[in-house]
Amino acid sequence: LKPLNLQPPRAQQQRRRPRPAPSHMASSTAAAAAAARRTVSAVASWGRPLGRRAFSDVPVVPMLLEGQKVQSKTKTFFDIHNPATGELIARTPQCTPEELKQAADSCAEAFKSWRTVPPSTRARVMHKYEGAIRDNTEELAQLLTREQGKTIADSKGDIFRGLEVVEMSTGVPAMMQGETLAGVATAVDVHSYRVPLGVVGGICPFNFPAMIPLWMYPPAVTAGNTFLLKPSERVPLTGVRLAEMAHDCGLPPGVLNVVHGAHDTVNFLCDNEHLRAVSFVGGNAAGAHIYERAGKNGKRAQCNLGAKNHAVILSDADPTSVVNQLVGASCGAAGQRCMAISVAVFVGKARELIPQIAEAAAKLKVGPGADAGMDVGPVISKAALERVTGLIQSGVDEGAELLLDGRAPSVPKGCEAGYFVGPTIFGKVKPGMQIYDQEIFGPVLCCVEADSFDEAIKLVNANPYGNGTAIFTRSGGAARKFVDQIEAGQVGVNVPIPVPLPMFSFTGNKRSILGDLNFYGKAGVHFYTQWKTVTSAWRADDYVEKLSTAGVGAS
Repeated sequence: LKPLNLQPPRAQQQRRRPRPAPSHMASSTAAAAAAARRTVSAVASWGRPLGRRAFSDVPVVPMLLEGQKVQSKTKTFFDIHNPATGELIARTPQCTPEELKQAADSCAEAFKSWRTVPPSTRARVMHKYEGAIRDNTEELAQLLTREQGKTIADSKGDIFRGLEVVEMSTGVPAMMQGETLAGVATAVDVHSYRVPLGVVGGICPFNFPAMIPLWMYPPAVTAGNTFLLKPSERVPLTGVRLAEMAHDCGLPPGVLNVVHGAHDTVNFLCDNEHLRAVSFVGGNAAGAHIYERAGKNGKRAQCNLGAKNHAVILSDADPTSVVNQLVGASCGAAGQRCMAISVAVFVGKARELIPQIAEAAAKLKVGPGADAGMDVGPVISKAALERVTGLIQSGVDEGAELLLDGRAPSVPKGCEAGYFVGPTIFGKVKPGMQIYDQEIFGPVLCCVEADSFDEAIKLVNANPYGNGTAIFTRSGGAARKFVDQIEAGQVGVNVPIPVPLPMFSFTGNKRSILGDLNFYGKAGVHFYTQWKTVTSAWRADDYVEKLSTAGVGAS
């Protein structure tokens, strides 16, 4: 791998040199990992304050086309700010229509040969890729933190959860095995097997720059598809780096291309004739638009959307575990994750734990994610900060009890312009309040009280979202009742964030998903493949079929 070499927009486009298709078996895992390590180390200075440099010197994020870094010729850009400082660190191009078409055409051409590569050979690329990511987690985490803001520990978790899907992808060939039934009629056999769709695309959110892209293209390309990736225009650096590493670990040119932009690029992915399916993770409005537009164009779509995850705490639960887990699950990643616990429902005497939760949350350290010892980093943007603080004020105005106010927290010198909001705990929250009804996407926990277990279950099930939920109890009977009666698609028993490991699938439901095939696991492989069924009649050489209008097997 070579440094990404971000260039200012006035620089001439880098001359592209022919690149031979890499051999899948030529380099060892160690060699691939070493190459990736050299590349990722080269980004150590990204994201540092630009000082008084001219605006024209701000680096521009390149596309990745056929394994090569290509500068867009656009005149439209999106600013990337370090959320911890507010400093402008790079600019994302809105790729031109011609560039988007070139990327899709490249994927379509690459599919012609990639689909014929043996599944085991494709899986070996993922073996190399897994090793490269694992060996370079530290450097990747530094890059991710600079563009997204989360703590280094959280960035490493972001990368690791994506890495687990890469590991799962090495087993994709087994998930594509088909079904056979011999002798369905005289000398007639039927067999079905899974084949790749073709070109597929992914549209990623800002909150998990590594994990979400790795949910998408590793299983897709291992199944024989080619992939057109659009990272979030707010955090594209990690996605480009990971894609470049994948190429240097063995993906041939055109199998994974990366383009940039906002609405125009999203619409292109939904409309382009080459794309057969689109994956999306993000907000409900964008997801509904993508699902409808892609569907009208005859494409598959899977869209993971918003959430409002509840945890139910019974009075027999271990108090220390409850306090620690609720604080971590609500405030970790600055609350910017779709599986964050944002509502805690305390049943009966369990309400006595609410003050302890506020006390524990107040001890969390707020500051730049790159600094050691920080627990809560910034939210992604100034607009996000204003939205979160505005919802906090609405909670006060609507009668909730503000037990811990995270607005305007104390932060280290040099971070005064960062987008920080500290842990915030509300008591006496009720349905109908904005902080209860809306997904806040900040480090805010709403505490609700219920008189009975049945009341708590009814409250959770009334939530229109269905990503996840959790119960804290020492009672096996209570846990079973909760699991049986609750409607959310992912349930934790004494586990606050029950995100399934990738041998399973991410199974949110209700208004948290559009589409009937989930991300990663078997369902993810099924989304990126389709059945082909072959009916064969092989009979003796002297056999002559009689004329019949009834069809094969009718007699």
